[in-house]
Amino acid sequence: MQVDEVLHQGKAKARACVTCHELDGSSQRPDAPHIGGQVESYLAEQLHRYQNGKREHPVMSIVAQGLSDRDIEDLAAWFAAVKVTRTPAE
Repeated sequence: MQVDEVLHQGKAKARACVTCHELDGSSQRPDAPHIGGQVESYLAEQLHRYQNGKREHPVMSIVAQGLSDRDIEDLAAWFAAVKVTRTPAE
């Protein structure tokens, strides 16, 4: 699969993550981490860990159960591709 297609699929699948993580992974919730711009392999590994019970969270453990390996690859690629910018404090 082409990189553009993986990112397109990842973005489409990430719409299910918006409630907690926003589409770009920049969570505004104190109980959800910022995942945009994280390392792709790290994101994929964490989703697999939620899936196999090595990492637990009341929501993510359930969400990860419904993900295929392809879903995890696409989501990890999408969130890793997000360019993180920072606005200096005033």
